[in-house]
Amino acid sequence: MLGGTEFVGRSVVEAALDRGWEVTVLHRGRHEPPAGVRSLRGDRTAAGGLAALAGTGDTWDAVVDTWSAAPRAVRDAARLLRGRAGRYVYVSSRSVYAWPWPARAAEDARLVEGASAGAGPTDYARDKRGGELAAVESFGTDGSLLVRAGLILGPYENVGRLPWWLTRIARGGPVLAPGPRDLAVQFIDARDLADWLLGAVRQELSGPYDLIGPPGHTTMGELLDTCVRITGADAELRWTDPRVILDAGVEPWTHLPVWVPPDDELYAPVHRTDVSRALATGLVCRPAAETVADTWEWLTRIGGAAPQRPDRAGVGLAPEVEAKLLAAAGGVPGTTSQEGAPGQ
Repeated sequence: MLGGTEFVGRSVVEAALDRGWEVTVLHRGRHEPPAGVRSLRGDRTAAGGLAALAGTGDTWDAVVDTWSAAPRAVRDAARLLRGRAGRYVYVSSRSVYAWPWPARAAEDARLVEGASAGAGPTDYARDKRGGELAAVESFGTDGSLLVRAGLILGPYENVGRLPWWLTRIARGGPVLAPGPRDLAVQFIDARDLADWLLGAVRQELSGPYDLIGPPGHTTMGELLDTCVRITGADAELRWTDPRVILDAGVEPWTHLPVWVPPDDELYAPVHRTDVSRALATGLVCRPAAETVADTWEWLTRIGGAAPQRPDRAGVGLAPEVEAKLLAAAGGVPGTTSQEGAPGQ
């Protein structure tokens, strides 16, 4: 495991350990890896950062890499491990597809251009695509597995999406809830991603797979209602028409995490993904309520403040903006003024 101390990487390591697998983790030492792994130190961005890995002379059945920055870091690791590992699993992103993404796009959709396996940092989409190219360059199409993940939630989340909703709702009082209440959303729990990934290694799968929960896995209403129930907060969800929210300059996805209005061009690509290929190869997704409950348990256990990746901007709506919107919308708890809106 290259990384393995945070969010997706940590979930993969823990799942592998639960299966009785032997795990080696190469990490920078910023966070302690799970107990039971063989720990190697190395910074892939520094000269000689792979020395600890190069010096072992060991071989592995598979390598898992979640790198999100300069593709050349993936290239260097893959070249070093070529001939020493049976399969290179690269956790990529659905962002590698060229915009605009077609509705219900699958793995054969058009990809972003301008990516390179040896590139420095550019933008997220091309960095991830460059990482894919780096894995394939050294391990070939048959020896590489490209996991194109969608929205990932769950314990250890260090982007802040579900933790923001949980901490906001835990404060109680009226909460701006973006409508419509029955808006279908897709996400994958990092632990379900990990379980599928390890199963894919067992099956010796290769090539690209879109990985996210099936369409309609949950709704905004179910997600936020569960947050209220799990936190035990005295919170009132005020379901508000998307037009009111957008007219106030609030940005979907970032200011109100997870949410994209149903008539937005981003909605279908994000929340109506075709994952039939992953489902056919063993993807199983736990109920959304379990993801919310376990994330809240983890969040309270670490003191209520989720870690934040330094390479990602924070998410969430400023309290003063929310207060103004609540006053302007006049939403009623448990209802929505969105009847008859597009997508219902």
